[in-house]
Amino acid sequence: MDQVRIGVIGTGGIGATQVKNILQLPNCRLTAVCDWKKDKMEPPYIPSDVNVKKFTDDDDFFAYGEFDAVMLEIPHYQHVPLALRCLEEGKHVLIEKPVAVDKKTALQLLAAAKKYPDLRMGVMFNQRTIPAHKKLKELIESGEFGVIRRVNWIMTDWFRTQRYYDSGDWRATWRGEGGGVLINQCPHHLDLMQWLFGMPKRVTAVVALGKYHDIEVEDDVTAILEYPNGATGVFIASTGEAPGTNRLEVTAERGRVILENGKLSFLRNEIPMSEFCKTTQVTWSTPPVWDIDIPVAANNPRQLIDVIDAFANSILHGTPMVAEAVEGINSLEIGNAILLSGLKKKFVDLPLDENEFSEMLAELVASSKWEKSAHGENNDFDFEKSQPK
Repeated sequence: MDQVRIGVIGTGGIGATQVKNILQLPNCRLTAVCDWKKDKMEPPYIPSDVNVKKFTDDDDFFAYGEFDAVMLEIPHYQHVPLALRCLEEGKHVLIEKPVAVDKKTALQLLAAAKKYPDLRMGVMFNQRTIPAHKKLKELIESGEFGVIRRVNWIMTDWFRTQRYYDSGDWRATWRGEGGGVLINQCPHHLDLMQWLFGMPKRVTAVVALGKYHDIEVEDDVTAILEYPNGATGVFIASTGEAPGTNRLEVTAERGRVILENGKLSFLRNEIPMSEFCKTTQVTWSTPPVWDIDIPVAANNPRQLIDVIDAFANSILHGTPMVAEAVEGINSLEIGNAILLSGLKKKFVDLPLDENEFSEMLAELVASSKWEKSAHGENNDFDFEKSQPK
């Protein structure tokens, strides 16, 4: 086999973009699509010259079965049940982020997946393919920065309009989406936080519901993260600030690292800061520094394509994926902990008590009363525009 036959469930929104991406890959062949709305499988969502089987029913889609793998581009609550269905049908599966809405459900998926060791299950964490993120991880793991003492990430350039939230009846509700910025936009950067710096041991957060939009879920969060080695972190995210900021600042023994506007800079201490603090004989002094611009390639326009390509190659050749689904639980756990802390107004220890969060979410879903504004459906389906600049 030199190509992976792929079926896609969900061809509106991001699904339309992913269909276009699959068509660009020589190791993939699009064979089937499924969407509950028939018009989502017509132009401009599916190009008119693409010969592909189309289904509006899951059962008919799986009965056809002429595909090796399935990509799930559907609302969050449907990720786990349909991922399980894929595994049961003997299909590999690539899940759009987040892997699930809550840790408890994600654990159920991962436990079930153990029964299918020959099937590959990945998650769409395309931000891992950005050159600056890859370089930062490489330098952290090499020990170049020394022990990390503090991390600050201001991530507010996920700006979203009210029109965006009105574009689907599932968006920005507890019942339909399971949350706001933490479950929709932030999985990318929460994944990067744990991928780069590991898991915190405690989270304390302030969470605002509908601060900038007419929605019932969170659109602004500020979280303090405490790490096992005594390091601390601050994570700020919002979909309501314009112009937004995307700035990561890392304080380490060897100096300060800043990632902003695609540039990676390093003010490198000639002497590690703790060593200098303890040994210098000069009262008013700081370590001498080198001002270094770390070269990184330009932003990767093939982020989504690279994830699909790696997923296909993992099936064909056994090579690593960009992110296996099991890794998706870490960012989900941090996001769940931030929401639990903010709404319960308390600190939350990790590992997260998945039952406590699940019970809180169930209460929010039960009380969800939001009715969408009748603005009509948004046909601006090019989700490449959604990526932070």
